Amino acid sequence: MNHRAGTIVFAALMLALTALCLWLGTWQMQRLAEKEALIAAVDSRLDAEPVPVPAVNEWASFDAEAMNYQPVALTGTFRYSQTVTVFTSLADARGVHGGVGYWVVTPFVLAEGGTVFVNRGFVPQEFQEAAVTDGGPDEPQVTITGLLRPAEGTSFLTPAPNTSDRIDFVRDPERLAEMVDPALAPFAPFYVDMPAGAPGELPQGGETVITFPNNHLGYAITWYGFAVVAVVMLGFWLWRQRRDGAA
Repeated sequence: MNHRAGTIVFAALMLALTALCLWLGTWQMQRLAEKEALIAAVDSRLDAEPVPVPAVNEWASFDAEAMNYQPVALTGTFRYSQTVTVFTSLADARGVHGGVGYWVVTPFVLAEGGTVFVNRGFVPQEFQEAAVTDGGPDEPQVTITGLLRPAEGTSFLTPAPNTSDRIDFVRDPERLAEMVDPALAPFAPFYVDMPAGAPGELPQGGETVITFPNNHLGYAITWYGFAVVAVVMLGFWLWRQRRDGAA
């Protein structure tokens, strides 16, 4: 490859790198706008009055993400004997308990039909067995409120449920349904987080995580900075090549 061809190839690579960095910076700015819109939407939902939980005839096509963090009201009956637990590590707890433990999730049979899994809150790990064996008798019909949440996703790293001890590792109604009485079906494609109860009460409700990492502006500035650096380096390199060629 002669000197001129090498110069052209190097310049093309640097221009391509600049274009890539500009594209990544612009993409991060778009993600920033989306994240800010999400935060604003969630903030408005958290302050809203509870709405009736979606009825069973809506579940087949229900978009849980569109109602994420929406306060809802449910009328029905807890099935405490069917309680399952979900392993977690609770950081920045609002209540007195935190660290390694479990979410206590109990099927809630709606008065109008269908079952919603209700996350009643957190318990330290030493209370896991009691959570699934000492739930007590089913109570009469009650009305509760909480935050609607979409199912948590799984990956190839997610362990299989421990069915003998009634332990799972994600709050996914489809997986949780496999550990309870199938007669409770159909199951909602979402779950509900209960609010905080009395101080020190277990399960410890009100631990829904409502913070969203938003580093997109910093990432955008970084990528735009790389684009500027690439242009400056290319300009300096071309200047050196021209100077050396004229010498």
